Amino acid sequence: MSTERIWAILFGAFAILVVGVTISEAQPYPSLGTIERLDPRFDELIPPGASLEKLAEGFEWSEGPVWIPREGYLLFSDIPRNAVMKWQEGRGVSVFLKPSGYTGSEPRGGEMGSNGLLLDPEGRLILCQHGDRRIVRVEKDGRWTTLVDRYHGKRLNSPNDAVFKSNGDLYFTDPPYGLVGEERKRLGELGFCGVYRLSKEGQLTLLTDRMSAPNGIAFSPDEQTLYVANSDPSRAVWMAFEVTEEGLLGQGRIFYDATPWVKEKRFVGLPDGMAIDRQGHLFATGPGGVNIFTPEGVLLGRINPGVPTANCCFGDDGSTLYITADMYLCRIKTRTKGLGF
Repeated sequence: MSTERIWAILFGAFAILVVGVTISEAQPYPSLGTIERLDPRFDELIPPGASLEKLAEGFEWSEGPVWIPREGYLLFSDIPRNAVMKWQEGRGVSVFLKPSGYTGSEPRGGEMGSNGLLLDPEGRLILCQHGDRRIVRVEKDGRWTTLVDRYHGKRLNSPNDAVFKSNGDLYFTDPPYGLVGEERKRLGELGFCGVYRLSKEGQLTLLTDRMSAPNGIAFSPDEQTLYVANSDPSRAVWMAFEVTEEGLLGQGRIFYDATPWVKEKRFVGLPDGMAIDRQGHLFATGPGGVNIFTPEGVLLGRINPGVPTANCCFGDDGSTLYITADMYLCRIKTRTKGLGF
């Protein structure tokens, strides 16, 4: 098959509506879930009377949202459907890219699509691909450039989420969720789950292999702390790692332990993606929805869609939080602004 034909297939689904997705076009959007205020400081971030708006539904598992500021729309992954979706105010949902994470010819199920999405310093889209077990960059002409797919000659498990440091280095997590069958049980070719740094020069460094299920990842505003979610029901924690001057990870500590929530079945979900605001508050998806923490680890409250919640990001002018939660795409207005806005 020619290269031109391959890319025609990859981008042929652009702007086609996915069967089964319901778009909430009427204004105002219907509300969803509950908001729990545990600390008066919560009101400084989420105004009293705010509601969680359901923008669209019908996805199999929505993940990895990223706001595209220049064009003013949101992209996010529907992992089982192997697609990147696009949502824009007034236009609803369409397929932006399919396939997004698995381009092989052999049929396969599981979590094969893209997961985490982000923009590089030049505004190009970066895909964490489960099925193809790599991280790629989408060039301006639509071609894909593989940034990383192996560590010491062995294939990565399934890159999940990533974040850029201000110097251009890319930090990412590599759990086994995109693997299937026995390969998933033995943790792929590597035999461990890792957190990595890919330098802007292309050098890959393993930062830690001590986390059982590293997932969401984010920097504090000063980049001296790297937060990593661990989506393991037996150790459902958010970790905070000191970042050394060399960009490596120093001592790690448990930022917040949600394992009791999981064991007591108080909430559904596990620690997953997260977003950081300008003041360093963590908007961390996990048990109970989006849990909002101070930089010191105090839980202020939560936004609970009522279903397992995968990820979130700030968009619009930075004061809207977009949330991917199971079959839903949601948003809520905030009194704060996301990091980078």
